[in-house]
Amino acid sequence: MAKGMREIKRQIKSTQSTKQITRAMEMVSAANLRRAQRSAEAARPYSDKLKEVVQSIAAGSKGIKHPMLQTREVKKTGYLVITSDRGLAGGYNANVLRKVMTEIRENHKSTAEYSIFVIGRKGSNYFHKRNMPVVEEVTGVPDSPKFADIKSVASAAVKNFENGTYDQLFLVYNQFKNAITQIPTMIRLLPMEEVTGVAAASYEYEPSPEGVLEVLLPKYAETLIYSAVLEGKASEFGARMTAMNSATKNATKMISGYTLAYNRARQASITQEISEIVAGANANA
Repeated sequence: MAKGMREIKRQIKSTQSTKQITRAMEMVSAANLRRAQRSAEAARPYSDKLKEVVQSIAAGSKGIKHPMLQTREVKKTGYLVITSDRGLAGGYNANVLRKVMTEIRENHKSTAEYSIFVIGRKGSNYFHKRNMPVVEEVTGVPDSPKFADIKSVASAAVKNFENGTYDQLFLVYNQFKNAITQIPTMIRLLPMEEVTGVAAASYEYEPSPEGVLEVLLPKYAETLIYSAVLEGKASEFGARMTAMNSATKNATKMISGYTLAYNRARQASITQEISEIVAGANANA
């Protein structure tokens, strides 16, 4: 009986230590989530203004031709997948990886028909273990990412479309709604069809609208990728905060169960000792 009680006490202590860790991780994730939300919101004005200028050029200059605006026959597809470097975030990584794998299985018969660009160690490990064609990857992205942290993979993804390596590029990431809800999202980034529209303002361009568009379109695509990374970070922290909150609650329930079992074992031990004392006293009477 004493051995069983010692084992229960060890389980209680171990679970209490785990609870302290999950509670601390929940608090850290909550703080990171607030910063990530502010970063995502701060990036939107730049992205919106860049889109406005691109739309203005596209609407005001007829007959502009650019590889990023032209739809062509799809022979090969690129996927840029955004995951995290660390786990313990619930279904954050599994959901986005499941979405891209479903798309690949349904639309491609061999690895020659697609290329993968990946941000995050979880995605990188996942694709490498399955011998899938990873062209470019970035890992170790900080909790507050700058554009420079993902510039190499963003630039490579855009340039490979421009030079015809593949004919369309999809961006796969978790769209942030709130701390509880993150939506696995896949959008076609290239070719761009949504930039055409009515000119919102009148601009003068040097050396020409075509020259400016040549520079802005790749930057616009890279900006959309960076915005998705910021959304992904907010989603990651929201998912981790929720997962750690659930883990903390489960640990609390486990501790209550262990404590109840310990008290019952202790009561049984006391009852047994009393019975032995009474039996000994009666035997001596």
